[in-house]
Amino acid sequence: MTQSYKQTPLQDREMKNAMLRGFKRICPNCGEGDMFDSYLHVADRCPACAEDLSQHRADDGPAYLTILIVGHLLAPLMIWVFTEFRPSAMTMAILFSVSTVALSLYLLPRLKGVVVGIQWSKGMHGFGQPG
Repeated sequence: MTQSYKQTPLQDREMKNAMLRGFKRICPNCGEGDMFDSYLHVADRCPACAEDLSQHRADDGPAYLTILIVGHLLAPLMIWVFTEFRPSAMTMAILFSVSTVALSLYLLPRLKGVVVGIQWSKGMHGFGQPG
């Protein structure tokens, strides 16, 4: 049983829903199909509703947002851990290196989905054109 979806008119696109769906890595139009073919490659079309997602231009935005968020979360935590527990330098290096990589790998595709969702909701880069 396949449902047919139409392209959502530009004036009816809610940015909050599109951003949330992007964070979940699903299509901003229907909320069902996967937005990504692989880890960071956005699918050309949604497998569920056939929405054209190839128009996106996320570029470096998701990477900058990832650095901003990871830095703002882990820098105060690093200072707190050091002042409270005084672990060795090797323990700090291992703990925060692993944390930084893990959090970055988790956030990067989700923030790319958010950026694509914003572009879709605002009709940027051809997302608002019919067909």
